[in-house]
Amino acid sequence: MGMLKGGGRSADTRERLLEAAGETFAARGFRDATVREISRRAGVNVAAVNYYFGDKEGLYSAVLKYTLDSALKKYPPDLGLENDATAEDRLCAFIRSMLYRVTDEGRPAWHGKLMIREIAQPTKALDEMVLTGFGPLHRSLTAIVRELAGAGGDEEQIRLCAMSILGQCLYYHLCRPVLKALYAQSFDVPEIERLAGHIMRFSLNGLRVLQAKTDNPRTG
Repeated sequence: MGMLKGGGRSADTRERLLEAAGETFAARGFRDATVREISRRAGVNVAAVNYYFGDKEGLYSAVLKYTLDSALKKYPPDLGLENDATAEDRLCAFIRSMLYRVTDEGRPAWHGKLMIREIAQPTKALDEMVLTGFGPLHRSLTAIVRELAGAGGDEEQIRLCAMSILGQCLYYHLCRPVLKALYAQSFDVPEIERLAGHIMRFSLNGLRVLQAKTDNPRTG
């Protein structure tokens, strides 16, 4: 086990396991993936999985966290805005960062495939993802929507508006092959910025309907 000790080599072994596991889980799913195949891909002994992650479930949970953390580190939801940024600026940053995350062709292909597989065929690991990953993102967006909607939106309307914004962004990931076939849709930087601007305008117009209820309650 000497090769597993020592800072540099230990970190390298762990990351190779995460990458190899991510590719395997994305291709085969959690149930059909085997620790033996993952270890072979990573070029390490089977015992390394237990050493670093406890078992296959622990490895899978770590891979999901690694995938989301990598995307959020590259494209943080606030894109580095100052603390006093307006709600509109924060919403724009949230939409842009999410679009960049879901359309990023520079990330390993298995990242997006694995996340979609987990959402479509959830495992016990999804609960932890919701708690530590998706949950904070949803709460952040909901807070922005609540501020923009003002007193005109009740909690149900605010929740629906937040989900609509997320749905618009996710559409460009889930339907990318269809969009390319129908419209020759590209996902380079100028096009992502254009799409983000459209989602922003579309969403703000919807939120202004709720704002109007604050100014004129009789319109609701």
